[in-house]
Amino acid sequence: MAVSDTIIEKPIIVAANRINAYLPLLRDKKVGVIGNQTTIIFKSPSEDSKASIPYIHLVDSLLALHIDIKKVFAPEHGFRGVVDAGEKVKDGVDSKTGLPLISLYGKNRKPTAEQLKDIDVVLFDIQDVGVRFYTYIATLQLVMEACAEQNIPLIVLDRPNPNAHYIDGPTMEKAHTSFLGMTQIPLVYGMTIGEYAQMINEEKWIESSKKADLTVIPLENWTHESEYSLPVRPSPNLPSDISINLYPSLGLFEGTNVNAGRGTEIQFQCYGASFLDSTQYSFKYTPKPNFGSKTPKENGKICFGKDLSEIPRMNEVSLQWVIDAYVNSEDKSKVFNKSGFTKHAGTEKLQEQIESGLPEETIKESWQADLTKFKEVRKKYLLYP
Repeated sequence: MAVSDTIIEKPIIVAANRINAYLPLLRDKKVGVIGNQTTIIFKSPSEDSKASIPYIHLVDSLLALHIDIKKVFAPEHGFRGVVDAGEKVKDGVDSKTGLPLISLYGKNRKPTAEQLKDIDVVLFDIQDVGVRFYTYIATLQLVMEACAEQNIPLIVLDRPNPNAHYIDGPTMEKAHTSFLGMTQIPLVYGMTIGEYAQMINEEKWIESSKKADLTVIPLENWTHESEYSLPVRPSPNLPSDISINLYPSLGLFEGTNVNAGRGTEIQFQCYGASFLDSTQYSFKYTPKPNFGSKTPKENGKICFGKDLSEIPRMNEVSLQWVIDAYVNSEDKSKVFNKSGFTKHAGTEKLQEQIESGLPEETIKESWQADLTKFKEVRKKYLLYP
């Protein structure tokens, strides 16, 4: 290849770094920010060379630009991202900025009229991982609903979805919607959070049927096939690219009594339980309390299972590991937490299919009609190739 033919890939630019695109929308306004530890602006190479941390928090940047931020709303895991999964997030004050912190994972998951009464515009910027039961998209939907009801404009700063390269999994059934899945979309939906916000709005999934006054600031130089390594863990138990890539498949264990690596250093890169047949596995580990998991499943017990930390990049949801754990359980009644598994799967059928011994290929075939329908709807809202 000649030098002139060399293709130079342009760096991906997240919306938060496109300050000139959204700063005019914030000037002279009272701003509420929905964010967490992933709400960051990357420093330029020259700035980066002067500091050990290559990014600055969006809130800190906006305050330095004299934007009038009134309060910050925090999702699951909190504003600084250190709260365990499922653990309530408390209201408070951010120690660094002195800004009031309003929890959207405590007394209420939707901003109240009272909490929004002094806000002119809401800015949403949270890193998603593209899995339906990852609760940040539920927070987005409830924020959109609150903004629509109070006639407050909402700006969504888009970020790459590291699992945007495929669409797969069972589709949420209306009867089983919850905070782990508020809309009838597949387990892996292949959209950025900005694209998904547009879908929520235009498909009228906001409960009041009103539309939000929505502005999405898009990414630059990104496609759905782009591999993207997250610079900050999006939640305490997704510490690496591998864990994020395996999360759609291993996250199904959240609705079981099988440990999926919480309480280890390879969260969502392994699975195991004390009640799995030890003769079938060469890998074993003992979960213990650690950052992000104060009381992991099977705490202090020797778990027998599989280490998946060397698995190549996944392009589909795999059921092989949940099926393996069920087949090799010494007490099959211990595996599923029926209510929890149904909420994660979005359907009662998946547990029934696994328990009846259906092979993975047959189960996945049962998803295809719904996936085809979703893909047609999804096309209308894509911002990127």
